[in-house]
Amino acid sequence: MKNDDGLLVRTSVHSYSDTVDATRNVLRQVGQTIFAEIDQAAAARGAGLPLRPTTLFIFGNPQVGTPIMQTEPLFGLELPLKILVWRDDDGSTKVAYRSLASLRDSYVAGGIDGVERVDAAVSKLIDNIVTP
Repeated sequence: MKNDDGLLVRTSVHSYSDTVDATRNVLRQVGQTIFAEIDQAAAARGAGLPLRPTTLFIFGNPQVGTPIMQTEPLFGLELPLKILVWRDDDGSTKVAYRSLASLRDSYVAGGIDGVERVDAAVSKLIDNIVTP
């Protein structure tokens, strides 16, 4: 599913824990740096609050992201990239990513080289995460 705001949400064929493992493994296999893996449900429990299983991955490749930020420093608010994995109310596992191309107009009127290439690469990563 893709919304007009560039939010891409896919349903994984795997369980939540297997999808989290697949996300970690796929990112590493393609040479992405995982800057952080945040178990948001654990953080909520630590604050005494309930939250469905939810993990945020913050990742990227400085050789790709840096030229984008050199063109438009405000893109540093969006980079590194993020993938969110959570267990939905119906028990399915969802994986979400926001397209960089959809955010481009928020920061700059002209073009920024590379954002479509990044989106295509992340889409392929997510394909590898959510399918067998």
